[in-house]
Amino acid sequence: MAISDSTALRYTQRDPDVRLMLEVRDDSAAAFEELMLRYQNRLVMVLTHLIGSYDLAEDLAQEVFLRVYRARKRYVPGAKFSTWLFTIANNVARNALRSKSRRREVNLVATESGAAAANPLEMMAQAASGLMPARQVARSEMQEMVREALGVLNERQRMAVLLNKFEDMCYADVAEVMQISPQAVKSLLARARENIKEVIRPYLENGERPDIGR
Repeated sequence: MAISDSTALRYTQRDPDVRLMLEVRDDSAAAFEELMLRYQNRLVMVLTHLIGSYDLAEDLAQEVFLRVYRARKRYVPGAKFSTWLFTIANNVARNALRSKSRRREVNLVATESGAAAANPLEMMAQAASGLMPARQVARSEMQEMVREALGVLNERQRMAVLLNKFEDMCYADVAEVMQISPQAVKSLLARARENIKEVIRPYLENGERPDIGR
């Protein structure tokens, strides 16, 4: 879809990553390397929780960057760079999930994704629960609990949560990545919060682990 020159200029001026991508469009290897450094860990974290495999997430992140590079000559700054990047990541992840489903190898329990995921996991657990824990919960326990809770969500709910809570995207940006309406994003997040609450509440109240079948 064509965009106006003023729209392109607005994103170019406001988003330094857009400016880097324009340099990539002009075949700057240094700019591409900088974008990879900025987004590699973030991509792997989101893909790990979405796909359920850290090793596969690393491979898919490389596929995302490969697609970015291949598309560089067609790039037009019509959105924030992160929105454009995660739109590609969403498509790559959906293809991977379909492939895993066909091979009957789906595993929704995310593996350890590193220290970078610690704070978002912990913050999301506290926000989702809406409860004051009746006992002290260790950070590692909380992170594990949230991973299990994420596994309860369906693919669309999980992607919406990851983009909104982990990437701090607004409803409009999540909607653009997922190619749905902002209202649909709001509904997905509301249902996701209820599902996560259902998993986390007994654990926070009395330490009961959920019986989540895989």
